[in-house]
Amino acid sequence: MIPVGLVGWAVAFAILVILIGSAVRILLEYERGVVFRLGRFAGVKGPGLRFIIPVIDKLVKVSLRTVAMDVPPQDVITRDNVSVKVNAVLYFRVMEPQKSLIDVENYLYATSQLAQTTLRSVLGQSELDELLIHRDKINSELQKILDRQTDAWGVKISNVEVKHIDLPVEMQRAMARQAEAERERRAKIIHAEGELQASVKLSEAAKIINQENGALQLRYLQTLTEIATEKNSTILFPLPIELVKPFIEFGKHNVEPTSES
Repeated sequence: MIPVGLVGWAVAFAILVILIGSAVRILLEYERGVVFRLGRFAGVKGPGLRFIIPVIDKLVKVSLRTVAMDVPPQDVITRDNVSVKVNAVLYFRVMEPQKSLIDVENYLYATSQLAQTTLRSVLGQSELDELLIHRDKINSELQKILDRQTDAWGVKISNVEVKHIDLPVEMQRAMARQAEAERERRAKIIHAEGELQASVKLSEAAKIINQENGALQLRYLQTLTEIATEKNSTILFPLPIELVKPFIEFGKHNVEPTSES
């Protein structure tokens, strides 16, 4: 039979172990412990081995790591009356653990709901082209609005990224036609610019040929040489009198002194 005194010592030892276990807390490097003493805020404890008063104190752990939260797809009507579905991702972290517990019931849920409503509000004030082209500007505006509103909860919004914009099929087809028309317009402009540059060069070449004696005749001879090299068939090429006139005059000049002698 176990003595009564031994049983009492065993019970006392067990109670002591339970009290010590409830008084010791280990906080990781990325955690902070918010202490409530008899229901009132008593301070924030850092990482390491921490002690609290059993029964009187309550320690709640809060993670300070950055949280990546997906914002569910939201149906948005843009300022130019286009219905789109947009989703985003939100990056934030707790900066003041006591505020995240005292000033809001569930900061994760509250931040998620605030991000959804803000996403619909901001995108509803923008046109579709702004959503597609100036996405960085919209991300920055969302970040500023959310950060300003979550500051009272001790939460810092570090970044907001709009991930995907789901357009209606009709709008996708219209944008494809618009893009095709834009490519055709650019092609026509490039072709016209090329024609303009070519005409300018041809005009400059014509001026140079008119200023230089014999340049036109040399150009005719060069053209005849190129045709003779590339084509094997017989080609009738009109020979202007201006081309052979210098040779005729040169021949007359050489013949006249011979006849006088």
